Amino acid sequence: MSEHPQALRAKSEPRAQGAFALPFAALVLGALAMGASPVFVRLADVGPFASAFWRMALAVPVLWAWLAIEQARNRVPALEPRKDARIILLIGFLFAGDLFFWHLAILNTSIANATLLATTAPLVVAFGAWMFLKERITRGIVAGVLSAIIGAVLLVGASATFTPENVTGDVSGLITACFFGSYFLSVAYARRRMSAAQVMFYPAIVSAGFLLIATLMLEDRVLPQSLEGIVILCALALISQIGGQGFAAYALGHLQAVFSSLVLFFEVIAATFLAWVMFAEPVSVWQLGGGLLILAGIYAARPKRGQQPAKT
Repeated sequence: MSEHPQALRAKSEPRAQGAFALPFAALVLGALAMGASPVFVRLADVGPFASAFWRMALAVPVLWAWLAIEQARNRVPALEPRKDARIILLIGFLFAGDLFFWHLAILNTSIANATLLATTAPLVVAFGAWMFLKERITRGIVAGVLSAIIGAVLLVGASATFTPENVTGDVSGLITACFFGSYFLSVAYARRRMSAAQVMFYPAIVSAGFLLIATLMLEDRVLPQSLEGIVILCALALISQIGGQGFAAYALGHLQAVFSSLVLFFEVIAATFLAWVMFAEPVSVWQLGGGLLILAGIYAARPKRGQQPAKT
């Protein structure tokens, strides 16, 4: 005798909630980890492109160990060289471009400007998810994207100052949003058939190669000058790259790309909170409202029942 439909729904709902909660928590942790990257880049005693290269190069051995563990447990799907090589090269190139312009923005404009301009990435993700990934863009998603972006403007907009001296950094911030949005979409596509470890390890080698070329061509300081400089670069690799991007790559195998990009706005909330706690920077009513708008946007764009990325 078959079970009653209501009983089946009662059993499936906790599984569905668990399937959402873990990737969501991973995204939040990833956003917090990525939020530390501007501090590490500013403290590093190498140039911006060199710090981007070391971020990837120092992460590669750890990512290789992650992949080896997955392979030992037979949890890694076999790659198809002809098919997967293109997406791996694309992801590696896009992330190298993202880091190149992100680090350029951090050092040539205020962190507030760089963060504010980079937060336009969800617009790129929303358009690309609709055009290429065939994700359905609902009214809730549109409302969520707009609400989160307005909230980010309120949170960091008060600290942003647009002057002619910052134009290089400001333009770099906008280019960063385009690269990161495209990278995010590429990872979401690759995660339909590749594991998180594969998506992190193989493109990391490609990114490190591109960034090494840029570093040797454009930088005077390639090697860290002190033990403190080495520690900062290791922290950048372990926290911002492996932690931040690794959690995001895992979550993109389970959640919609647009919603995932909005959750990364927690990075802006965390930065504001840490500035208040550690540096006694005042938090205005407008900033509190901005944080609430971001949370409201994430809630509005949350996946509804049955709205999970397609598996192939």
